[in-house]
Amino acid sequence: MRSNGSTDPARIPVIAAAFRTPIGRVNGTLSAIEPASLAVPLIRRILAETGLSPAAVDDVILGNAANSAGNLARLAALEAGLPVSVPGLTVDRQCGSGLEAIALAARLVQAGAGRFYLAGGTESSSRAHLRFRPPATAGGGPQPVRRARMAPDSIGDPDMGIAAENVAAHAGISRERQDAFALQSHVRAVAAAKAGRFDGEIVPVETPAGLVSRDECPRENTSLEKLAALKPVFRPDGTVTAGNACPVNDGASVVLVTSLAAAQALGLEPLLEVVDNAVAGVDPNLLGLGPVPAMAKLAARNAGLDATRIPFVEFNEAFASQVLASLDALGIDPARANRDGGALALGHPYGASGAILVTRLFAQMQGVETGAEGVAMMGIGGGMGIAALFRKL
Repeated sequence: MRSNGSTDPARIPVIAAAFRTPIGRVNGTLSAIEPASLAVPLIRRILAETGLSPAAVDDVILGNAANSAGNLARLAALEAGLPVSVPGLTVDRQCGSGLEAIALAARLVQAGAGRFYLAGGTESSSRAHLRFRPPATAGGGPQPVRRARMAPDSIGDPDMGIAAENVAAHAGISRERQDAFALQSHVRAVAAAKAGRFDGEIVPVETPAGLVSRDECPRENTSLEKLAALKPVFRPDGTVTAGNACPVNDGASVVLVTSLAAAQALGLEPLLEVVDNAVAGVDPNLLGLGPVPAMAKLAARNAGLDATRIPFVEFNEAFASQVLASLDALGIDPARANRDGGALALGHPYGASGAILVTRLFAQMQGVETGAEGVAMMGIGGGMGIAALFRKL
């Protein structure tokens, strides 16, 4: 059942197109490109593919987590050549920002507030601004800001890596399981790239060094032996290593969110219905478990929803420990998730990653039967989780 219960085609939100850039390593292939500029070729590609008039776009909604560069969505819209009448909105729900932007666009369609939204996320860790606080005392110098605060000290505000260690200990996720899952991610991503399964979703990006058209991070030559040889990064006696944690990345992803009626009027297909989404909080010390209560809220609103039976599962792989702990709690076989690899191999450009999950679902579900379902899930800094349900039309 749709969360708003509507059967009006003008109020049923759908994804009608979805693209992403290649994902680059921090200070790597995409490092010269500003975050707003990463979204520009995606916006232009969607307009070209769908025939949508730029003036018909109701809003550009982009997630971003780290760049602190004003309203990136508005900047991207103008840089892409959209009319000045088209506004822009930048969303920050940290790692969940890109998925939140798409969910917000879908809610606006459900509400009848507009018909065409370009939604997604963009992130450049390479171009992230250096941040400083004013001097703490008179005559002192500016204080560098290492990272944003996510929770008060009275509750606990661990770094992401420490939180991943907390989850591993809390859920009993062994180093061996984490390494095996990381290897699976690389093997699947490399196989998908070789088979051309990313080709239709990737829009190449022009850089000063030339055109970038492939993801930078998947490693064909990794192995369990190599992963096992890596030392823990965050705790001397821990289990989280550089091999079972995601890299730091640059990238963007944008989708067209519109109504079923508007998509049909443009002759667009295939379509992926945005059925519902939910966000939930969790202990910030165990932030990687956020998708578990988010899925519970989603199931409570959608009768008959069973996460263990959804055929397409895209789960953001920030750390293998939190993915495995959440999937175990949800009863989902980890072998069923991320069929073409995930962020452990492809990378995690924070504010864009949720939109990349949706783009992956859109690509994977193009040839499946009507009614097939997919879910995108991710944990979020500060102790939150987001889950979104999609259905093939």
